[in-house]
Order: sequence, then structure tokens, then C-alpha cells
Amino acid sequence: MAKIIVADDELRIRKLVCEFLTKFGYETIEAEDGDEAYRIFEENKASVSLIILDIMMPGLNGWEVCRKIRETSTVPVIMLTARSQEFDELTGYESGADDYVTKPFSPMVLVKRVEALLRRAKPDITTNEKNFSELIFNDEAHEVRLYGREVDLTLKEYNILKKFLEAPGRVFSREQLLDSIWGYDYSGDIRTVDSHVARLRTKLGDWGNTHLKTVYGIGYKIEE
Repeated sequence: MAKIIVADDELRIRKLVCEFLTKFGYETIEAEDGDEAYRIFEENKASVSLIILDIMMPGLNGWEVCRKIRETSTVPVIMLTARSQEFDELTGYESGADDYVTKPFSPMVLVKRVEALLRRAKPDITTNEKNFSELIFNDEAHEVRLYGREVDLTLKEYNILKKFLEAPGRVFSREQLLDSIWGYDYSGDIRTVDSHVARLRTKLGDWGNTHLKTVYGIGYKIEE
């Protein structure tokens, strides 16, 4: 049973989300502010499958909690907010969030987002280890190593790299990456692809600058 932390300072919303998740077979742990959410995560790090974070909470806000979590974990994170400005969305993704839901939202839609993220986070046991110019991508272990050292990637960054490595030399448009990684129901800013690819390239250092190419006006590709 997947364990999910639900952090929101609005009791009504928190209870509603937990009720729906429980109905669909998930175990939930409630947190009423950012500090409690991070403490619960630290205490349950090995068993938590996903985290739902409200952005505007007392203590640590959702962005700050997500950043702290990303220092040690790639667990999927969904951000909740009552605001829909572009700044909120881009800041959420820059913090390392994997998805973004604006209030008011349908609890059923949120459950589907949770299902989709957990499905994408599950390793594909049929995929063998890939070796590409000193980079080793092991999907069974959900692990990326570069020059022998593990690279810490968020789930979105990992899946973008996986997509590129499945077809070296092929150019993927932003729309194709959004559809396959964020899902067809994603309605946010297409530029989030650019920020994720830029962060991935930075984490891969000189290797990323050499092999992860921007095809201007079209999209991105991995090349030898």
C-alpha cells in the first residue's frame, strides 16, 4: 500500500483529500503545516511513496519543504495552491515538484494525478541497463551514474533523460515531452520543459553540455 503525506493548513481540504485517497487504497499521513510535513517525511522517508504539499502554509511553505526534500530524495511531489499565476507554477517546478494542481480541484482528478505519478515512478523491470558515453542508466534500480558517481535526479528529470536515451539522436519537441511525461491533461506553461531540461543539463555537468543538445525552434535530443 502506497503511503502519501498530505500537507495543507486547511482542515477541510486536507480531510477531503485523505478521504478520497483512502477510498482508493492509499495510506495517508496528515500534516497541518510545512514544518510538520518535513518532520513526518524525515521520520518516514523509507516508506513514503508520494507527497502532496499546499504552497501557502504556516512555517515552511510548500516551496521550501519541496526544496528540502529534494536535497535527499526524488519522491514524487504534487503542489497545491489557491493561486494560478505563472510565477507560482514555475517556482513550484523549480523547487523540484513533479506536478501542480490549482484549487479548487476535483478530488477525483487529484487521485488520477497521484496514480499517474506513482505509475511513472515505478521502475520498468523490462528495461535493461543502458550505457552511453560514460553515463550508465539502470531503470531496474532507478539509478543514473556518471563517471561512476550517482546523479540525483527528480522524477521528471529522470523520465526526460530516459526518453532521450530510448532514441539517441531523435529530436523531441516540447509538446511531445509534455504529453509523454506530464500527461495529456497537463494545462500549464510549456516552458516548464525548458526549465527541467536546463536543470538536467546542469546536473549532468560537462557531459550534459556535450551530449544534451537544444535544437532551436524544435526541441531537444541526446547525441554522441
